[in-house]
Amino acid sequence: MEPSVIENVTGLPQVIDHVAVARLYGEPLFSMPNDLYIPPDALEVFLEAFEGPLDLLLYLIRKQNFNILDIPMAAVTRQYLSYVDEIREHNLELAAEYLLMAAMLIEIKSRMLLPPKRVAEGQEPEDPRAELVRRLLEYEQMKMASMQLGNLPQYGRDFLKAQVYIEQSLVPRFPEVHLPELQEAWRDILKRAKLVQHHIITREELSVREHMSIVLKHLQGRQFIEFENLFDSRKGTPVLVVTFIALLELAKETLIEITQAEAFAPIYVRLAFTPV
Repeated sequence: MEPSVIENVTGLPQVIDHVAVARLYGEPLFSMPNDLYIPPDALEVFLEAFEGPLDLLLYLIRKQNFNILDIPMAAVTRQYLSYVDEIREHNLELAAEYLLMAAMLIEIKSRMLLPPKRVAEGQEPEDPRAELVRRLLEYEQMKMASMQLGNLPQYGRDFLKAQVYIEQSLVPRFPEVHLPELQEAWRDILKRAKLVQHHIITREELSVREHMSIVLKHLQGRQFIEFENLFDSRKGTPVLVVTFIALLELAKETLIEITQAEAFAPIYVRLAFTPV
């Protein structure tokens, strides 16, 4: 039954009991025209939207509610070829893989026109569409599975990992005392010793172990002592040298610690087991 219309003042029909699917030049359309022209470029975009020939073939079957176990090969092949032929002259690279499926459809249609092969009594002849149906069903299962996986929440798309930044106070770490700093401090001690030394020629045997004990006694019960205060410049250069060697031996045996707060700052010496 045609829809009822009323002429308006402009002379164009006005729909009152149906909903138009589209309007063309101001007039309502109630169904898509059969001779609708689709430009080849639009078909090219249409084919690029599919993931391959099986995807396009499955779309044609499901769109028209065909039974996938009983595919009408003539109708499906005709529709399939109509899409591929439109773009073959414009984009052969895109149509190449679709042409291979088209050849397969034509082969299946041709085999269906031939008499079936004789089989043993009680067995059904093989359906030429069986392999195609199997591939379509497997593809559809994989496509549905991929869609279900795609709907699952994904990191970076649907949610983000919670991150908490905690500022931690770090214990200040004093820089290590290197050999050049010790050498510079030793030169300063020698310069001051030369200013107050006496030119007395004596021969004295000095023990490094004895001076190690003397240094440990000075450090005993103290938190730390400045490096320069461990040397008595009044005793002469030999005692200063032996005392310096004693300090190096104690540091080598990890009995004392030599620290410096920062560059060019005073150098301090303390017992290794003395708490800070």
